[in-house]
Amino acid sequence: MTDSGADATHGTRPDPRHQNQLYGPQPDVAGAAGYPDSPPRMGFFTDTTVCIGCKACEVACKEWNAVPEDGLELTGMSYDNSQGLGADTWRHVAFIEQRKPLGVQEPGVSHDDVDVFAAAQTLGTSPASPGPGATAPAADTAPAGAPTGEISPVRPDGRTELRWLMASDVCKHCTHAACLDVCPTGSLFRTEFGTVVVQEDICNGCGYCVPACPYGVIDQRKDDGRVWKCTLCYDRLGTGMEPACAKACPTDSIQFGPLDELRERAAGRVAQLHAAGVPDARLYGEDPGDGVGGDGAFFLLLDEPEVYGLPPDPVVTTRDLPDMWRHAALAAASLAALAVTSFVGTGRRRR
Repeated sequence: MTDSGADATHGTRPDPRHQNQLYGPQPDVAGAAGYPDSPPRMGFFTDTTVCIGCKACEVACKEWNAVPEDGLELTGMSYDNSQGLGADTWRHVAFIEQRKPLGVQEPGVSHDDVDVFAAAQTLGTSPASPGPGATAPAADTAPAGAPTGEISPVRPDGRTELRWLMASDVCKHCTHAACLDVCPTGSLFRTEFGTVVVQEDICNGCGYCVPACPYGVIDQRKDDGRVWKCTLCYDRLGTGMEPACAKACPTDSIQFGPLDELRERAAGRVAQLHAAGVPDARLYGEDPGDGVGGDGAFFLLLDEPEVYGLPPDPVVTTRDLPDMWRHAALAAASLAALAVTSFVGTGRRRR
């Protein structure tokens, strides 16, 4: 988590008394970046189980941060018109359709083998296909455990239900941010809240940070080449306000606050879901011992991370930089020694 330069807003330099590192747990992120008296680390906890896919967070993010419109192109896979995170999409709500009820997981779903015309011809011919207007199985066909005459909340007998997994993705504001480590101009810096912000006015468009991000979040804007991403509404945090996306979320799917408190709240939510019969509920990005030292924005998921388009085991891409430089120096020294030896040997033979 090596800062490339000073925070241009506050004019502070990294404090040499605070240890900095590229990998592993880091309990005091802001302190390691040069803020010895920093406030608690702030972040996001996104509970995808209550996301309704309204995209209010996407709109609020664009409006507050003046992020340009990036087109309304459906992916062809769902009702997703923003496709993924990028320079002009700092919040992205993913829609994942699965042919599974809540509590029974299946990564992905394909409808290639479904004949919709044949299925339509069977409507109303059996309890498994009750036909238009039906909202519940007949009283004598209700599955065990389902209230008579009411639709089963899990799986009505003989019917395969669909579900949508919806999740609002965002920059993870990693504990060890490779994008920040490789920035040559100091455009990327760590704030006193532990977040990672781009100063686009001093970005030179080199693009080093783009492949460095293990999540594929940061991106260059096509018209000028500079990089852009979520700032966690740094300007709002400085005045005691919550980020625009969290403020606009109608279901509190996006929760903002001190990271330690969010982790405790998230653990309780997972326990609640497990007790309610959803054993596959799990947290993603909250572990300080993971490959990026834990994320400043983490998620509660109902399936494997790959289903949501997230890497299953992200690792900060600059983790091995010290070893790489040591090996490169050793190789250079070996070549230099070989060159000197060859030169000396040639001189002796000429004599």
